[in-house]
Formats: sequence, C-alpha cells, structure tokens
Amino acid sequence: MKKIFTLFTLLLLSPFASAGFDEGIEYQTLGSVQPTVNEDRIEVLELFWYGCPHCYFLEPELHAWLKNKPDDVVFVRLPAVLGPSWELHARAFYTAQLLGVLDKVHTPLFERIHKDRKPVRNVADVKKIFMAQGVSEQDFDNTYKSFAVITKTNRAKQAARLYGIKGVPTLVVNGKYRTTAQLAGGNKEMLEVVDFLVEKERKAKAGAAQAASQPQ
Repeated sequence: MKKIFTLFTLLLLSPFASAGFDEGIEYQTLGSVQPTVNEDRIEVLELFWYGCPHCYFLEPELHAWLKNKPDDVVFVRLPAVLGPSWELHARAFYTAQLLGVLDKVHTPLFERIHKDRKPVRNVADVKKIFMAQGVSEQDFDNTYKSFAVITKTNRAKQAARLYGIKGVPTLVVNGKYRTTAQLAGGNKEMLEVVDFLVEKERKAKAGAAQAASQPQ
C-alpha cells in the first residue's frame, strides 16, 4: 500500500501529470486548418505588431524559447495587420526581410517605440531605422514600394482574418491551434501551452505515419 501511495505521489509531482491544457481554456482550435511553410515540420507562428507592448515584452522569453527549439519545429513570424499603422509596420518587416536585414532591424524597431518612446508613424520614421543599420535610401525606397512587399502585406491582412485573431501576440501551432497570454495566463504560460501543442502535433504525426505504414 505504501509503495502504491509513493508511486501515486510521484505521478502527481511529474511534469507530465500537470502539463495538460484544455481546448477552449488555454488554447483554441482554428475554424479551418491553415497551410504551413513546411509540412514535414511542426510550425509555430507568431502574429505580432511592433507597436504592441505585449509583443515587445514577449521578445526575451521568445528568444530563450528559440534557443531550445526542437529540430522538428519551425518558427515563423507574421506581422498582423489590423489597422493603418499596423500596415506600415508590416511593410517595414517585409522590406527588412527582402533586404536580408531583418535580424538587424527587428529589435531596433521594437526598441525605438517601447524603449526610446519614439513612435514609428510614417515611412520617414521607418527609413531612419533602416539607414542606421547601413541600408541605403535607394535600396529602402525601391524595396518598400515594391510589388513583392505590397503583395506580402496584403496576404498578411488576409492571414489575420483566417487565423481569427483578436489581438497580439498570438501564437499558432501547425495551422490548427492558437493561444495568447490572456488565454494561457501570461507569456511564460503561453509558451508552455505551445510546447504542449507541439507535442500533441508530434504524436498526431507519428500516429498518422504509423497508420500509413500498416498494410491494407
């Protein structure tokens, strides 16, 4: 009896016993499954806005999470577009991405707004940040106004609707599930929910692969 009690206690203390999260409470299922960038890996997608303080405060925890990201997980950032100023920031994101300077510009954009308390309200504000990182004015102008950036921004607008987001940051796992700090109870908890959903998808993929390998 004592052995049974001890085993039961260990199970309660086990991280696996307390790691469960419920659909509709800590996370939600999307109305329809959305495509991912790589079907062979589990996608974790962040919808964010540079003007969002919650997104800014998530950055350190997100960077720490990324350092330990499993190899079968791919992380994708997607700028949410829920208003005119959001569109400006989305175009800045895609301009940086196409110019290959996203790693140099991403943090300065956040810090100008939330650390330096200087709003990014127009293209001139955005351009200053890029030029401070060594991008020429001509390269910035040509890319910012390009068809590719406009197209990507329009797709981002549509994506915000398809993912059914009400605010940011929102994290979406494998095009199926979304969670927020509000649902999960905080940024740290939101990433724990993401880990739970990644494992859920990992098991689902393994089950599907095993079923497919069985003879008919």
